[in-house]
Amino acid sequence: MFVLREVAIVGVGCSKFGVRKDVNLARLSFEAVKKAFEDSGITGKDVEFLAVGSAGAGGLYEEALPAVVIAEYCGMTGAGLTRCEAACASGSAAFFTAYMAVANGLTDLAVAIGIEKMTELDTSVVMELLGRAGYYLWEFHGFGPTFPAYYALYASAHMEKFGTTEEDLALVAVKNHKYGALNPLAHFQNKISVDDVLASPVIAWPLKLYDCCPISDGAAAVVLASKEKMRELKVDTPVWVGGVGFSSGTANLSQREDYVGLKASVLASKRAYRMANITPENVDVACVHDCFTIAEIMAYEDLGFCGKGEGAKLIREGQTEIGGEIAVNVDGGLKAKGHPIGATGCAMIYELVKQLREDVEKRERQAPIKNYVALAHNVGGVGHYCYVTILKR
Repeated sequence: MFVLREVAIVGVGCSKFGVRKDVNLARLSFEAVKKAFEDSGITGKDVEFLAVGSAGAGGLYEEALPAVVIAEYCGMTGAGLTRCEAACASGSAAFFTAYMAVANGLTDLAVAIGIEKMTELDTSVVMELLGRAGYYLWEFHGFGPTFPAYYALYASAHMEKFGTTEEDLALVAVKNHKYGALNPLAHFQNKISVDDVLASPVIAWPLKLYDCCPISDGAAAVVLASKEKMRELKVDTPVWVGGVGFSSGTANLSQREDYVGLKASVLASKRAYRMANITPENVDVACVHDCFTIAEIMAYEDLGFCGKGEGAKLIREGQTEIGGEIAVNVDGGLKAKGHPIGATGCAMIYELVKQLREDVEKRERQAPIKNYVALAHNVGGVGHYCYVTILKR
């Protein structure tokens, strides 16, 4: 029986998220890569394999072959290269690819980069391109929704079945903006109130403007190493990849069993928990995919942090804030930190590594770490893709 090698995360870096028209794709990637290299004590010449996660190459931005451009600019020419696409989970797909390259013994040192530049085009064009992330001919041409409408379908179904309210959705936005205001890398660094959310323009009922994540630019990088390489680098605070789970959902939303959760999240999390030999109760801190406020509430349930239909109760009681049962999205989440779609998966890993090291920039954002276990939940599309990663220290 083949056994995967242990893999350590030895360096992480993240750029400032937001409207980054001050940099091109290569320079944006370098902001994250430079920090990750300094964190791990390596240079580009040490990198044997590079996986780049980006969904919008050649569409949202001009570079059709981002991996080669990034490798050259960041001094990694000569490394094995690949680009990974899994819609909004492209960063996690890149992380998984780099992880497997090390775990399988093909290399001792690999880098995963998630990156996206989304603000080069008008908002309407970006929304159209993102709206093609499901089954284009059936959904986009058939009845014309984009992602707010897809998630509004789930929100209204969840409200009908479980009594979730618009105020419950607003509480997610309020929490995540509170932590985003403490995060110097976040796109939005302002606090908001429930009244602010409820008074914002309706995008697709019941989702309002402040229920939706922004269109952002950003990059994040992760350096992964075998145990032997980690020791060679003399890394004293490695974070280990404890488990990875993955799954997918139907391309055609009309083929889904229900609209109150994402089956791909349930399956991916179960696989990750099994591989890591933990339960949801062991998780200290999590980054979950809150592209819309309803997505975070469904994630609580799909990941087993509470029972089905009890997600709104968690947010009402403050149980997903620092000091509650489990700290969720204390970097601001996609809602406030931002959602450059290819960067998000690696940015989640960045945040969780900092949390497990107890090395967050502002102590007010540091979650209590008791079990030294963290979880990243990254969804592509509307549960079309899902990766769940368990980290341990």
